Amino acid sequence: MRIMIISDAWLPQVNGVVRSITETVRELRGFGHQVALITPLGGETNDGDGFATLPCPTYPDIRLSLFPYRKVAAKLAAFAPHAVHIATEGPLGLAAQRWCRRHGQPFTTAYHTRFPEYIHARTRLPLAISYAWMRRFHNRAQAVMAPTPAIVADLKARGFHNVVLWSRGVDTRLFSPGERERLDTAQPRFLYIGRVAVEKNIEAFLKLELPGSKWVVGEGPQLAELKAKYPEVYFAGVFPQHELARFYRAGDVFVFPSLTDTFGLVLLEAMACGTPVAAYPVAGPLDVVGASGGGVLHQDLRTACLQALTLDRDQVRRVAEGYSWTAATRQFESHLCPRPLGEQEGMAFTTGGGR
Repeated sequence: MRIMIISDAWLPQVNGVVRSITETVRELRGFGHQVALITPLGGETNDGDGFATLPCPTYPDIRLSLFPYRKVAAKLAAFAPHAVHIATEGPLGLAAQRWCRRHGQPFTTAYHTRFPEYIHARTRLPLAISYAWMRRFHNRAQAVMAPTPAIVADLKARGFHNVVLWSRGVDTRLFSPGERERLDTAQPRFLYIGRVAVEKNIEAFLKLELPGSKWVVGEGPQLAELKAKYPEVYFAGVFPQHELARFYRAGDVFVFPSLTDTFGLVLLEAMACGTPVAAYPVAGPLDVVGASGGGVLHQDLRTACLQALTLDRDQVRRVAEGYSWTAATRQFESHLCPRPLGEQEGMAFTTGGGR
């Protein structure tokens, strides 16, 4: 099957959306599918056929494509996909959706990110306005893939249609227990890895009175502010995955203060390295960690951090071993909505007009 995936989030961004797509593409190709991507760079690499972009307001690391319809339409027409998956709600996703509706091509979408809550945290825009827009975008799809049962239930309660579960996995070979000498600071070492932005609620972690030392690994728009405000915290930049694994292993507790994440791949990565999680009992941690023994969830994050120190790291690792990208991608594959078989051969599309 020829599968086209469209995403406004792509490398060099380092986040859960990009990780989910890259791992899913790898698995789909292993299943024998032909997969192509439309991203701000033009495809999987910067092949010189990308889009003109501008920085996203309040988050310049994210690039928004300008007037992408003609190029998106040409790429879709040339590939003649059997199935189309629109991963993000940005300009590329909107352009792809427009082409699909014009040509009668079924498509699926994914709900990776709680954008209404993120936008509210940055601009105070009422949630009702942004959720109305999100419903309009996703309710045109044949299936809306959400990462946990809690998010599936929440979206259905908010009026989203055809919401289905698409879980996530972890590379347990890369993220695995091993030497723990990456962080040469006072123990216990409490660690956060991820985007440094207001919606991640990182200050809830940094302001805690905890023994040992605190580490933040990652970059984002709040980095300079937090560095100035918390000089006692160790801040590191962005690292490749094999280096991230070394950070995870060296931590005594992985602290996840977010209240708005839909899943939290970093939870699985930390647990796969044997590092217990401390988090709030909210969607994401409740589904991924719960009462599994992989971490401690508590309304008092300090209590969660201190109790997590007592967990058995071997048990923490066993929790992560229950997640695989192969199983998650089989879920994804089962939700795709290809054209009827009789329409798949000899398809010829035109790009249409407009920008």
